[in-house]
Amino acid sequence: MSDPIEQGKKLAAYAAVDEYIRADHKVIGIGSGSTVVYVVERILQKPELRNLVYIPTSFQSKLLIIEGGLTLGSIEQYPEIDVTIDGADEVDPQLNVIKGGGACQFQEKVVAEAAKKFVIVADYRKKSDKLGVQWTKGVPIEVVPMAYKLVMRSLDTKLSVKPQSVDLRMAVKKAGPVVTDNGNFVIDAHFGAIEHPEQLLKEIKSLTGVYEVGLFCGMAEIAYFGENDGSVSLWRH
Repeated sequence: MSDPIEQGKKLAAYAAVDEYIRADHKVIGIGSGSTVVYVVERILQKPELRNLVYIPTSFQSKLLIIEGGLTLGSIEQYPEIDVTIDGADEVDPQLNVIKGGGACQFQEKVVAEAAKKFVIVADYRKKSDKLGVQWTKGVPIEVVPMAYKLVMRSLDTKLSVKPQSVDLRMAVKKAGPVVTDNGNFVIDAHFGAIEHPEQLLKEIKSLTGVYEVGLFCGMAEIAYFGENDGSVSLWRH
């Protein structure tokens, strides 16, 4: 693998699996995104992990589980998860995270909250001193379609921090907006550097029409980052 970024993602994912998923676990949450492909790849290299149940956060991770011949479960069957491993769009030193670039933030948050341990894997580009600095596409906000205009107006008028931009996410290779696995729309609200992510999360979540917010605050225990020199660095909460 010649691409140092991909190599870094792979090393971070392998380290997270090796250190956090054990044969005596029962249920594992599998997140979404490019780094999670390497999480499943590593699981498949370890025969002792094949008998566990795996809960997906998206259609993408569901396919990875099925195509790998692993046991697929649902959050309805297994509301308590031993470990969830997921990617991130941006991580700050307090392990607050922006997620939802792939429009799966609701399922990702459910599976993360159900886990006793929540582990992040990403490459070095996702590290940031403050959320909203490296990731400038905005905080992903899943909204009920009929309320998207109301939510966009509320984001502009009802928060303690005014967003720099508020956009309805449009689809690629499809006319119209992105539609999530839950049949909802996604609004991306960019605030610049976010000083108080937990407060912002509470404010956005309280707006009528908001289904879920791609701010994950106080949830992750550790983050593994693949560096561009092929090493892995850790941030712990």
